Amino acid sequence: MTQQDDILFGAAYYDEYMPYDRLDQDVAMLKAAHMNTVRIAESTWSTLEPRPGEFDFTHIDRVLDAMERAGINVIVGTPTYAVPSWLTARHPEILVRQHAGLRRYGPRQVMDIVNEDFRKAAERVIRALIGHVCQRGAVIGYQIDNETKYYDALNDDIQQAFVRHLRDRFDDDLDALNAAFGLDYWSNRIDDWECFPDLSETINGSLAGAFDRFRRSCVAEYLAWQASIVREYAREDQFVTQNHDLEWRGYSYGVQPWADHFANAEALDCTSVDIYHPTESRLTGKEIAFGGDLTRSTKNGRNYLVMETQAQGQPGWMPFPGQLRLQAYSHLASGSNSVMYWHWHSIHNSFETLWKGVLSHDFEPNPVYREAAVFGGEIERIGGHLVNLSKRNRVAIIVSNDSLSALNRFTIETGFPKPAPYEEGDSSGLVAYNDVLRWLYDALFELNVEVDILPPDVESERLSSYGLVIAPALYCVSERLIASLKEYVGQGGHLLSTFKSFFANEDVTVWCDRQPHGLAEVFGIRVGEFTIHSDDAALSFEGSLSGLEGAPSTIMELVEPAQGTQVLARYGHPAWRGYAAVTRNAYRDGWAQWVATMTDAETTRGIMREALTAAGIAQESDALAGTITVRRGVNALGRTITYLLNYSPNEVAFASPYEGVDLLSDEDASAQAVRVGDRISVAPWGVRILESMESDV
Repeated sequence: MTQQDDILFGAAYYDEYMPYDRLDQDVAMLKAAHMNTVRIAESTWSTLEPRPGEFDFTHIDRVLDAMERAGINVIVGTPTYAVPSWLTARHPEILVRQHAGLRRYGPRQVMDIVNEDFRKAAERVIRALIGHVCQRGAVIGYQIDNETKYYDALNDDIQQAFVRHLRDRFDDDLDALNAAFGLDYWSNRIDDWECFPDLSETINGSLAGAFDRFRRSCVAEYLAWQASIVREYAREDQFVTQNHDLEWRGYSYGVQPWADHFANAEALDCTSVDIYHPTESRLTGKEIAFGGDLTRSTKNGRNYLVMETQAQGQPGWMPFPGQLRLQAYSHLASGSNSVMYWHWHSIHNSFETLWKGVLSHDFEPNPVYREAAVFGGEIERIGGHLVNLSKRNRVAIIVSNDSLSALNRFTIETGFPKPAPYEEGDSSGLVAYNDVLRWLYDALFELNVEVDILPPDVESERLSSYGLVIAPALYCVSERLIASLKEYVGQGGHLLSTFKSFFANEDVTVWCDRQPHGLAEVFGIRVGEFTIHSDDAALSFEGSLSGLEGAPSTIMELVEPAQGTQVLARYGHPAWRGYAAVTRNAYRDGWAQWVATMTDAETTRGIMREALTAAGIAQESDALAGTITVRRGVNALGRTITYLLNYSPNEVAFASPYEGVDLLSDEDASAQAVRVGDRISVAPWGVRILESMESDV
């Protein structure tokens, strides 16, 4: 699935959770809000299969019948991420063993996804459900599992599978394994495959990193397995997707540690995501943009689906008037072809009772419902101009799950594991991989620079399409990527990287030559020593960065520039004045820039703005940076769509850098026209959308 006719707008709907029968009222309210899609079934296995092999499709059929009569689309989820109690009672080994201990029945996502008994039961319910619904006209697609990860599984079966993987990789050569992972340290050497140690307490970052990578591959294999089963039944006009989630820090934040979304996407027709974020005075749009950019990039820029986002959400997220509509358009501005709320109605008991949906517990129309209806009505009118938005970005960021795993075990500030290195999220207070990634991503967002996000196995030909490639904290990297980046810069590209990059190979073994490994000549530097920032170590900016002010934070790499390398910033501390903090080096037809320390947001924006200018990436939206967020793309009609998003409580007026027809205007066609230089305004928490008559992106 690469193209849709309409924006999908709706919510997750659970007839199973209703305190009384109100399906007809809900359908009427969905229609009144111009919602055209619901998602069902993904978390209701125990209702669907109350006893092994005994299926009850009552709720499924009720909802499908009602939605078909109303002309509402249905996405059916395989219900495998929340297992029934009878399954774990019969097969307790299904429960996942984690670093925190053996999980007990009750929460969702407590199963070992490679367990054979789990797979048998999962296949049975998948085949029964998909076989039952596949010919129903309302069903437009399938979501396999939900927010799938490896759940820090340490069960014997997954460890044994990892050992088999290593035996295959190293051709049963234990000497090769020990050498590759440095297992002589602290007597960790393994001299008998039958004595392979349990990995729960391993102190070896290479072995632990390889295990993390293997467990991520198990997630991709598991989803591909489910997708293959579903496709035995699915019609050609039905898609297969998966709802990814991001690293969770009380909201969606960064790259998911327990899954490789790029690998997962290979088995999918389109990728989906859930994005949750603070609202009210803390709404910035950054989490929406990051989650969308990452998800769009997993399928090489193709459109994706927002399968879940908040309506009211958790306490403190009740949107100010206008914010729900702004958030919805923000998803579309990143290239999403849907806005789907979790969930339609607030449930009346259990874990997520107070995670509120579109409707509150009284089921009555409320301000959130009414604002959703406004958005729905607008989408019915202009959605054909917004669907299938294509991005043509000139900046890309390379991300790495291997580097994320490594920097959980060799933290930037301590060099030792964070207090809980195996947690899915990060609550340690230490600066972690995702903090560095978001530090630069957020600066670009604030400068109105849109980005694509690339995997570490990106092909060199794809790199060449970008004017600036950014590699934040790329700690673990392959020789292949190093060669590709060297070629990219040599052929006229521009590379910006940071501290803790090109430090180790994919097995987390630190290289023993001059760092950054393989690219010291390209960056024109030596990075050997580093320390933690000092409170009195201000930065002294030079050359094209003159005029900036700032201080180092988190880490100070003591960079030695080679002759001819341009120094853009030095450390002000008397002990470290001889070392560079920011450098740029001309290499053949391009240049490479090194940023050796973190600094505050304003200074970072200054560094990034200068790098963009040096890379020849100038854009009209820079004048609006800090006041109006600009997101752009080309629609299916070949016209440029420009979103002007106001994440503030104040009206913002400005001279428009763009021209086009204001799609949200209720005025006649002549009044809708906006010309370059026209004075326009965007309401508090508001949005304007301009459509040009031809592409200029």
